[in-house]
Amino acid sequence: MNKNHKGEHPDICRLDEHELIQVKITLANPLRWVNSYVLQGEEGITILDPGPRTADSEQEWLKALSSLSIGFGDIASVVLTHHHPDHYGLAGWFQERSGADVWMSQRAYEEAGLMWGTNSSMDRALPAYFRRHGMPEARLAELPGHLNSFFPQVNPQPKVSLLREGVPLRMGGRLWLPIETAGHAPGHLSFFHEGSGALLCGDAVLPQISPNVSLLPGSDPQPLASFLAGLRRLRELHVRTAYPGHRHPFTHFRERIDALLLHHEERLTDIAGKLGAAGRLTAFEACTALFGDKLGIHQLRFAMCEALAHLAELVTRGHAEQLDAGDGTSYFAVRKRP
Repeated sequence: MNKNHKGEHPDICRLDEHELIQVKITLANPLRWVNSYVLQGEEGITILDPGPRTADSEQEWLKALSSLSIGFGDIASVVLTHHHPDHYGLAGWFQERSGADVWMSQRAYEEAGLMWGTNSSMDRALPAYFRRHGMPEARLAELPGHLNSFFPQVNPQPKVSLLREGVPLRMGGRLWLPIETAGHAPGHLSFFHEGSGALLCGDAVLPQISPNVSLLPGSDPQPLASFLAGLRRLRELHVRTAYPGHRHPFTHFRERIDALLLHHEERLTDIAGKLGAAGRLTAFEACTALFGDKLGIHQLRFAMCEALAHLAELVTRGHAEQLDAGDGTSYFAVRKRP
């Protein structure tokens, strides 16, 4: 499926089956790279999820565009599946140089403001939230600098045009249907071309890893329920090839969704069992029981938010309850049956 043309940048793949061009943009975290996609049609060039803004990613794009004989003036649109820096970050950089429209969903735009807007207080809100759920002060002290380190990756912020679910968008000379799901990121859009069975799925479904599902203050209070509902909805599509935000295109779309659904049910069962055995756990204790206590701050943030998402789902299902410890912290316990 993937084919490099002679003379092209080694991280450019022409996906011949659907006339897509995949550009791999390097990431510093364990994901290694993000997949950006270039689509060319009579409407001009569309770039989907350009990646984070770093000195290296800027140079990678300059080399890729040169290899593809694309000038900034050829770029008509930048389309974003969601607001995370590894997808959203370079949108404003491209817009400044090309004048391209930048498209995302209303909810994704709101989440970008929550995390990266000029009035964002997440560097204070998240440590306070984690403190309530048992994270030690030494780890909490790492959070503000970690969170603020992402701002250079998302600046300048783009001027955004809003996409609506169900209103087709023309990319690469074809109409793609935006499908909005949540869980990994509120307002996440996948783009489906029914005629070919191609799905540009961002991080909604990944072929080898489970997309992170995070409970964050001020965001979706039930992200795991949202994620599972989104998976079931995407499963109804007749997808022949899925083009994800990370790793490689894949064809076992429904089987992968089934595996993800099972994974989260098994994790819920695991956490419920740990609660029953321990009697009570803070979210931080549940997090370390699941993921260990040797994580760097980047991975710890994701792990803590994922543990909270599962605990919130157990509460919603009536299997656990969140209780006040009386000292400003909370803990979780198995719900006692009347």
